[in-house]
Amino acid sequence: MKRICKAFALLAAMLFMLTSCTYSLLGSSSTPSTAASSAAQSSAPASSLPPDNGTSTPQVDSSGPVKPEAPVKPVISPEYEDLAALSNEKVQWGPGNQFGSDGRPTGPVSLQKKYGKYGAYFISPDKDSKKIYLTFDEGYENGFTAKILDTLKEKGVSAVFFVTYDYAKRNPELVQRMIDEGHIVGNHSTTHPSMPDLSLDEAKKEIQTLHDYVLQNFGYEMWLFRPPQGDFSERTLALAHSLGYLNIFWSFAYKDWDVENQIGYDAALAKVTKNPHAGGIYLLHAVSKDNSEILGSVIDNFTSKGYTLSTFDLSGDTAAQTKTESSRSTAESSPVSSNFSDTSSPAKDAVVIK
Repeated sequence: MKRICKAFALLAAMLFMLTSCTYSLLGSSSTPSTAASSAAQSSAPASSLPPDNGTSTPQVDSSGPVKPEAPVKPVISPEYEDLAALSNEKVQWGPGNQFGSDGRPTGPVSLQKKYGKYGAYFISPDKDSKKIYLTFDEGYENGFTAKILDTLKEKGVSAVFFVTYDYAKRNPELVQRMIDEGHIVGNHSTTHPSMPDLSLDEAKKEIQTLHDYVLQNFGYEMWLFRPPQGDFSERTLALAHSLGYLNIFWSFAYKDWDVENQIGYDAALAKVTKNPHAGGIYLLHAVSKDNSEILGSVIDNFTSKGYTLSTFDLSGDTAAQTKTESSRSTAESSPVSSNFSDTSSPAKDAVVIK
């Protein structure tokens, strides 16, 4: 009996020791895990921890001037059954110096009605809105484009810059700046020819070559075309339109292209601001020293008279746009203004070359 009691006592002691060891092992295994977890959380960088509401606070960059909002490019894809059947009678554009009772030049208004169906703009059809559109022709760089861009940036105004192939190739930094600062880069042709003098294939190449170059090198799709020298025909207007372009002419220009005969600040400012008109498309050459110096004052003068310096938003357009799916294989191009001759002298609306 005494042996049995000792055996039970020994068994109880062993059971007690086993239970204590198990409890100790369980306790020691859970405590380090909790501590490690706490340490990991407390050592995490503060920037990786979300705020209490689970959302991040947006950061607003207020540095630098706000660039003008770039206009939305329309879909331009008209259908012409037979381009070759259209008249190729050459018209040499000049806005003339006659004005209607509404203050708008009669030449551009007349041709707008006649050729608007081909996506041509001599003046904005919106005669009730006091908008003016600034366009610059870029045949070559004469050292003034950067200053012009500086002024536009300072004033918060967008413009259209019509460039040739040679200009785009020689001045990539300026073209990129035009794009980056919200301006429109337009197509002024590859070699600056009179478009009606070319075959349809040659005329198409003049537009397409520059279009493809700008697209490939700047990732930018042009869609405004200014016929070189202001020369056009129904056929060339329709050709550019069929390629996804609008044909942009002008309702004001002056002899600013002659770099050897600049007329000076006061005379140039007076000439440009003499007859502001609703829907005016102003052609200025960027090679002009006068233009680079008067631009800020021109903008101030127009705005003081209640005009808005607008992006090319096609306000009031009627038949010129065709909003259909584009069948063009490459991106739509933009036409550029050319005309390196005096466009202010013609008294008639236009001169037809037989």
